[in-house]
Amino acid sequence: MARNSLDLDKAPGDTRVVVAMSGGVDSSVTAALLKEEGYDVVGVTLQLYDHGIAVGKKGACCAGQDIQDARQVAERLGIPHYVLDYESRFRAEVMNSFADAYVRGETPVPCIACNRTVKFRDLLKTARELGAEALATGHYVQRVLGEAGPELHRGADPARDQSYFLFGTTHEQLDYLRFPLGHLPKSETRALAERFDLPVAEKPDSQDICFVPGGDYAAVVQKLRPEAVEPGEIVDLQGRVVGRHDGIVHFTVGQRRGLALGERDGTDNDPLYVVRLDPEARRVVVGPRAALGRTEMALYDLNWIGPALEGRIPVLVRVRSSQTLRPAEIELSSDGASVHFAGPEIGVSPGQACVVYDAATGSRVLGGGFIRRFS
Repeated sequence: MARNSLDLDKAPGDTRVVVAMSGGVDSSVTAALLKEEGYDVVGVTLQLYDHGIAVGKKGACCAGQDIQDARQVAERLGIPHYVLDYESRFRAEVMNSFADAYVRGETPVPCIACNRTVKFRDLLKTARELGAEALATGHYVQRVLGEAGPELHRGADPARDQSYFLFGTTHEQLDYLRFPLGHLPKSETRALAERFDLPVAEKPDSQDICFVPGGDYAAVVQKLRPEAVEPGEIVDLQGRVVGRHDGIVHFTVGQRRGLALGERDGTDNDPLYVVRLDPEARRVVVGPRAALGRTEMALYDLNWIGPALEGRIPVLVRVRSSQTLRPAEIELSSDGASVHFAGPEIGVSPGQACVVYDAATGSRVLGGGFIRRFS
């Protein structure tokens, strides 16, 4: 039998697929496409944080109105739909980790933690329990069959590529995951939503972190970890006190705005940036933009899905989700990896992810890790 569109040796009608439905356009179109192709589609929505306070909140994911939207889409498509309460898991794995990172003086990426835990670990397990042979999502990445098995590649639309947030995907998970939208531009996804007459066809994309209403992440961290908002000193690179702050949670490396500084000695009036955070001393260290440049960094909690490495190899990397790919070299170690740049890289922030791509095309995700704090 010929393999179906999901690369499985079964007819679509005999293939059960769980679709992770967040209530947005992308996952809704994913479910509609698979349903149209004749697959046995089951929609699953995760309730990740307090439903009571989130009802009616727009621009959120996995709570309130989004759950209702996912349910309406499932009804429109005529597929079964389940809402799973993952609140306690989400709080432990994502929200608490998010707050702990700020206490450590890091800048976390909670969407990566969510994908690695409640979505691609816990939900994947649930999908298997439901008898599904694949878990499909609306992410803009591509699963490509290579000589050694499935590979993770960037989405075809550079403006929508979400590979930065999925570097933690393992080989085992890639065997089971499918990304039907990875080859499409967002404009075509919108057009498909209209063709399927989905109730979310004109719904805007979510912008904020789902559990941070209005983008006020400091308030969330203060509630979970009050020690992160203890006041302290702002010092320059020589250790001289130049101001005070209301908590290191309000700052990230590379930040320029929001620095309440007093009079500075000398005639150097160049703007100051946050160069590093010292959580133990509750200090924010500032300096000129040139002090932000780093030619190397260490990574921890590494996930490697590329070919085995020996020594240092050339790669392309991204240290922020919106950044263009940068040439670098990487060398794996017993506790992570080291990344080396040819020249100073600005904006390297501890706690952020460094995602590694192949040097030849910049398409294949080889892996990645989180940037260690530096002194």
